[in-house]
Amino acid sequence: GDPLSFALSPDGRQIVFVASGDGQPRLWLRSLGATTAQPLAGTEWAAYPFWSPDSRSVGFFAGAQLQRLDLGGGIPRSLATSGAGGRGGTWSADGVILFAPSATAPLSRIAATGGDVGLATTLDRQTSHRWPVFLPDGRHFLFYAQGGTDTGGIWLGALDATTRTRLTPADTAGTYLPGGSGHADAGRDAGWLVWVRGGTLVAQRLDLARAALTGDPTPLAVAVAVDGPFNRSAVSVSATGLVAYRSGGASRRQLTWRDRTGRVLGTLGAPDENGLMGPSVAPDGRRVVVSRAVQGNQDLWLLDGTRTSRFTFEPGTDNYPIWSPDSSRITFRSNRTGVFNLYVKDASGAGMETLLVESAEGKTATDWSADGRFLIYHSLSPETDYDLWVKPMEGDAKPWVFLKTPFDERQSRFSPDGRFVAYTSTESGRPEIFVRPFVPQASLMAAKGGVASVPSGKWQVSTAGGIQPSWRADGKEIYYLGPDGAIMAAAITVRGTAVEPGTPMALFQTHIFGGGADQQQGRQYDVTRDGRFLINTVLDDAAATPITLIQNWQPPVKQ
Repeated sequence: GDPLSFALSPDGRQIVFVASGDGQPRLWLRSLGATTAQPLAGTEWAAYPFWSPDSRSVGFFAGAQLQRLDLGGGIPRSLATSGAGGRGGTWSADGVILFAPSATAPLSRIAATGGDVGLATTLDRQTSHRWPVFLPDGRHFLFYAQGGTDTGGIWLGALDATTRTRLTPADTAGTYLPGGSGHADAGRDAGWLVWVRGGTLVAQRLDLARAALTGDPTPLAVAVAVDGPFNRSAVSVSATGLVAYRSGGASRRQLTWRDRTGRVLGTLGAPDENGLMGPSVAPDGRRVVVSRAVQGNQDLWLLDGTRTSRFTFEPGTDNYPIWSPDSSRITFRSNRTGVFNLYVKDASGAGMETLLVESAEGKTATDWSADGRFLIYHSLSPETDYDLWVKPMEGDAKPWVFLKTPFDERQSRFSPDGRFVAYTSTESGRPEIFVRPFVPQASLMAAKGGVASVPSGKWQVSTAGGIQPSWRADGKEIYYLGPDGAIMAAAITVRGTAVEPGTPMALFQTHIFGGGADQQQGRQYDVTRDGRFLINTVLDDAAATPITLIQNWQPPVKQ
């Protein structure tokens, strides 16, 4: 599900990667002096591994936690909460771990032994900081900032400084390649910034004293895989100068139609290497909207079975589209002004986008009620993580809070009759699917005045983890993704104002992008009214793309 999750050890002797040998994604360890890899016990659902500087421990994200595994023995232990996903980490020789706790947060820091978590960066007209990499001095670090044309790209920061420097605009994160003993200017501060630009892996000299890049970029490899929506590339570098990368095939995905048994019914569109994300089927079944990252810009695209056409054109990231119930409009989120706000646009393409919800917090719309009256979305609060909000779509009514707790709630979906909402929550310590009644704000206000009684209650649907819920068209079943990437189904019986969830059962394995472990990937499947599943599938040839090593790289000698 994630061919880009791999990391070379600093000593250049081992590589750790995510793979699903028996259906469950976990970490695998291979010595570069051997031909086989071994699974690492206790690392199920792991993502985004990184190494300790002595190459004896591995950090990773799993189960909404930043975790550490010492390779000498023992089991993984949790260091911090990671907001149900995380976006990369790095480990200094001084025992400091920098990590991105979520997809919409600045970098945090924690001791490698655990303890209090503190902020390492602050957002400045940016939506996130992610994919940090320590430099050899253990003080400076690289990171990627999601932002506008003047704030996004690869930045240089330092642990004991508040000022940061943008090194270059970029579509993907960068990493650090040491100068190496064979270089005339080798030394503690000599090295290269390495990143993917236009599909080519390039290196450019980093002058740490000046906090600037010098000289011209030098190519190392071509057709390197990138994950555009998450601004990462399939590249890892060891402290010895060894470079590992995967070719462009590692990002190939295709929309695939399946029935309830998992039987393939067909495909929609050609295989795609442009960060295909978030498929949403129009209620009338005629078109599908997705997001794709083309030439460094993530926009919405429409597919109708015969052609693929661009739908949004503004700079910035446009993604996570949702159709209106009459298939006439599409709502989506965009960071074109620096923070993810919600917009709506006529599905015909006529007219301009209209700003729907604006606030200082990042937001993602997840569903539109069948009667068209309400839009539900999750919004990131610095105090309570993700909360559920409702935007009335009639008149100029302001959004109101539907569910706000200390836990992470998101991915909410209205039942077909509008009486209930299914959503994902981490209140049990891992993402699970819950259902609760949907009570419009007017009814709540009436109840407070003693005029009406409103239903209450909460029911857990999943039993072993789950993300991305969807309702069957008749409301009698809820589908969701299990942690192993399988489509699960649970019968739903409504008796009066109470819900009785049935025992979940696995329908089929999806090979879905992102698997079923990281809910920050967003919705990677949809269900039509006639019960067909549209899956954003990682193609088999992508998962099998080999990792290539570059040894003893030297910059070209100037003539």
